[in-house]
Amino acid sequence: MTYQNILFENRDTIAYITINRPSKLNALNKETIAELADVVKKINADTSIRAALITGAGEKAFVAGADISEFSSLDKVAGEQLSALGHEGVFNAIENAPKPYLAAINGFALGGGLELALACHMRIASTTAKLGLPEVTLGLIPGYGGTQRLTQLVGKGLAFEMICSADMIAAERALQIGLINSVCAPEELILVAEQILNKITQRAPLAIKEAIIAINASTDPTKDGFATEINSFGNCFQTQDFKEGVDAFLEKRKPVFKGE
Repeated sequence: MTYQNILFENRDTIAYITINRPSKLNALNKETIAELADVVKKINADTSIRAALITGAGEKAFVAGADISEFSSLDKVAGEQLSALGHEGVFNAIENAPKPYLAAINGFALGGGLELALACHMRIASTTAKLGLPEVTLGLIPGYGGTQRLTQLVGKGLAFEMICSADMIAAERALQIGLINSVCAPEELILVAEQILNKITQRAPLAIKEAIIAINASTDPTKDGFATEINSFGNCFQTQDFKEGVDAFLEKRKPVFKGE
């Protein structure tokens, strides 16, 4: 697929995805969702990529919501289909990816934009970022996992307040309530994101994969998180990376993990 609305680059072991519709504040239209689904599938299947960074083009917005003009003709069935396709191809595919995704929030992260960040495993924001789920002002609710993932991160009370008031919050407030991991100056955003991801890419890829599975199970009511952890813990013992990690520790050298 040729991408018209996103930029994709693979630098060493980190994939960079930039939502590239700055004139529309990087809003998510159907084409952008389709391109994201394609690139996420590609990243998840590429074992040479060990982490992914998602950000928005320009200085104003990470993603300032969905493209509302596409909603006006939808009925109940079409609305459900739109939501389900986004869940499956993009948002769930990111959350359940075998490698970590980090959202570098460089401005407005509203509606579907905040939901995209919520689907990522980690979130950092610039001091200029504004975050919110304003869907109720349109007679809608979040449709890409916002009601679920926001609640898991900040609790029901704050999720009710943010979603039902539709208010935006600043980056510092988002940090206080556990919505994001850290805040930094705008000019340092990508550098800080790279520092986090470069550290992660030095670790054992298959162990990272199992850690994601186990952590996600902690918020999945259909799974026993402790049983999942036991299984994932056991899986690590059958990898060459485990042997390399132990050998490197005993030999007092840095391990060289190959994801095997």
